[in-house]
Amino acid sequence: MDGDVGGGDLFPGFEALWIEGPGGRAFARAGGPAEAPPLLLLHGFPQTHAMWNRLAPDLARDHRVICLDLKGYGWSAAPAGGPDHEAYAKRTLGREIVALMEKIGHVHFALCGHDRGARVAYRLALDEPGRVARLALLDIVPTLVQWERIEAQPGANPHWPFLAEPAPRPEDEILARGPDTYFEGLLAGWTKAKDLAPFDPRALALYRQSWNVPERIRAMCEDYRAGAGPDRAADAADLAAGRTLPMPVLVLSSDAYLEPGRPETALASWHRTFAPRATGEIIPSGHFLAEENPGRTLSALRAFLAG
Repeated sequence: MDGDVGGGDLFPGFEALWIEGPGGRAFARAGGPAEAPPLLLLHGFPQTHAMWNRLAPDLARDHRVICLDLKGYGWSAAPAGGPDHEAYAKRTLGREIVALMEKIGHVHFALCGHDRGARVAYRLALDEPGRVARLALLDIVPTLVQWERIEAQPGANPHWPFLAEPAPRPEDEILARGPDTYFEGLLAGWTKAKDLAPFDPRALALYRQSWNVPERIRAMCEDYRAGAGPDRAADAADLAAGRTLPMPVLVLSSDAYLEPGRPETALASWHRTFAPRATGEIIPSGHFLAEENPGRTLSALRAFLAG
């Protein structure tokens, strides 16, 4: 199934990997010198690994780059979440990703995540800090902080409480509206230009392919239900215990999506919670930094990874 699986032409020279792991079969694209330092890239909602198409080929010049489809997204398995949503808790996903990376020969790696992938990334790094050499987080604040912001400003980020509602209401409503209508509306609304122009048409085709599968719609809702339950609880416990990220941390945030009108910057929210020594940069962009402003995003990542 190599062909166009995962948008092969988006990642020239990359191979397609199918990896059996504790969360089911996972799909990834991998490229770069086999002996180079490994770098794992984790995508966000409602996308797939294809979101890295403008960064991964360049990063693969001096890293072994792995672009993974998160569980429930893209070509990876999309099992049921269970009554407690623990199957999609970021702690669970982090443990499963560690097992996947071990299976392909990487026990210590740099880690970069955007959106939901960044939530998996920081949870993995908090739980297993010895695994992560460097951590880059694109356009998020901690999950606990995000829920506090939503509660302080009802109506902000309405997709969070909507997708976290009990099944099957959000799933049924998305199917009734039409998945393309719902998810494309989110994508366009979160860009700086308020349209789909920033996205490579081949990547968009892969996003559509994924989000039109009912099991994957359910998985995405489970991702957000876990965010409202076990993920928020894990953040609260770690904050109370004073746990912080010991590795170098980079926080990149968008000037048109995450930062405007907020009570504190994204970097400040990380400084007062889990990353007191993080460095950061605000990128001129909507939410999708890697696709809307790949030049600035790549430059910031390369400088950080070389540090």
